[in-house]
Amino acid sequence: MPEQSSPRGSCVLIVEDEPMLLLMASDIVEDAGLHPILAGNADEAIRILEARKDVCVVFTDVRMPGSMDGVRLAVAVRERWPPIKLLIVSGHLVKDSDLPKGTRFFSKPYPSEAIISTLRELAA
Repeated sequence: MPEQSSPRGSCVLIVEDEPMLLLMASDIVEDAGLHPILAGNADEAIRILEARKDVCVVFTDVRMPGSMDGVRLAVAVRERWPPIKLLIVSGHLVKDSDLPKGTRFFSKPYPSEAIISTLRELAA
């Protein structure tokens, strides 16, 4: 069942398969003054994006189970929902050339304050 929609442009879809990291990212999104929506993989994220119109940022890990990783999810989001901003995090090396234009990337472990600042900037 989809969650209640929030004001347009105030929600951040967090895609992370590790429960503790998902909760930590949720806290960071709330600290940025935004509303977190949680997904455990890219397939779930796509279903959420198809059902909601209030997501302004997708904040995703790269490595996760399912039909696509975070980079492929970012490409799909850029193609289907071009206004949505992209924030990708990973503990593994990712080539900038693999990321859609305008994507923000942070290596894990990422500094919370930098993510909060970036989220506020992307959601503005």
